[in-house]
Amino acid sequence: MAYESSDAPDYYNIDELLNSEHKLIRQTMRDFVKREISPYIEEWAQQAHFPSEIVKKFGEVGAFGPTIPTEYGGGGLDYISYGLIMQEIERGDSGMRSTASVQGSLVMFPIYEYGSEEQREKFLPKLASGEWLGCFGLTEPDYGSNPAGMVTNIKDKGDHYLLNGAKMWISNAPEAQVAVVWAKNEEGRIKGLIVERGMEGFTTPVIHNKWSLRASSTGELVFDNVKVPKENLFPNVEGLRGPLGCLDSARYGIAWGAIGAAIDCYETARKYAAERIQFDKPIAAFQLSQKKLAEMLTEITKAQLLAWRLGTLKNEGEATTQQISMAKRNNVEMALKIAREARQLLGGMGITGDYPIMRHMMNLESVITYEGTHEIHLLITGSDITGIQAFK
Repeated sequence: MAYESSDAPDYYNIDELLNSEHKLIRQTMRDFVKREISPYIEEWAQQAHFPSEIVKKFGEVGAFGPTIPTEYGGGGLDYISYGLIMQEIERGDSGMRSTASVQGSLVMFPIYEYGSEEQREKFLPKLASGEWLGCFGLTEPDYGSNPAGMVTNIKDKGDHYLLNGAKMWISNAPEAQVAVVWAKNEEGRIKGLIVERGMEGFTTPVIHNKWSLRASSTGELVFDNVKVPKENLFPNVEGLRGPLGCLDSARYGIAWGAIGAAIDCYETARKYAAERIQFDKPIAAFQLSQKKLAEMLTEITKAQLLAWRLGTLKNEGEATTQQISMAKRNNVEMALKIAREARQLLGGMGITGDYPIMRHMMNLESVITYEGTHEIHLLITGSDITGIQAFK
């Protein structure tokens, strides 16, 4: 019997591992993406346009902070639900998923996890609803994979902190009302603080001329003697543990999201191969086409099982940084390889905006680098295996 696919491949009946709430959440987000993103994304990407109206819509559909407790405006959902939301958004576009995952994992998560009750009540409901958009400032022009080397700093001025420095490659920055920023204090300890739009000396220049994540808003964060009230400092974290905890949450979402991009490329290629006639038969009838499709489905299935198992560990509070790192690295590499194979099946049509594959491929070139490069994640696993750190 021929393999049948409806909305997404499920070759190993993984749906049987999901509960009814998971399936409802996935369908709700799938319908949202089909209605609010898919009809417009190619035009947005071609024009390098960030649709600012999507922020409020993401808030309304519950895409921001799904695991944050409901009393702060979040969804109060489990981590498999969060993963499925990220998967469906990235089926639409990696840049759109970046907008949502930065808000939930890198802005709302640290405010909830490390912030004061006053900070939670002030910022989380407006971020959850999409009234405010947030961004996360860790990477600097000279410090990416080595965040401990950051030079952005704060000085205690009695009733406030004086913040100076710059952050680079910051998703959501040009549109954000709130920035979670990591900086060194006078003792060299890394601290987290909330910087708000309108604070004097705080600017967010746009980064132009991107070939990737073109529908996402990317910029810099520049701090020139910015006065930050002391109540905006996170009271419950110090050191790299703070930003790295946020990155664990974001990388987990990416491990699921990349599957969505891979599914969209696979489904596009499968349908195209069934319809494209060469030598008097569909190209799906040729052995090499079947080889490509079979390998794509195999890799997607393996990634689905990896993500599901990681989700169960995350729900139990047992998922380690190293396990999350492995899933992020594997699943993004898988998605990028599938995008490239799918592009070949479509031939010349694969490079056009009539199909989503080239857009996914370009996006994934960023995803494989951000939130920890492909190589750094490999070395995180290597260190865990050997007990020897290959980098500081």
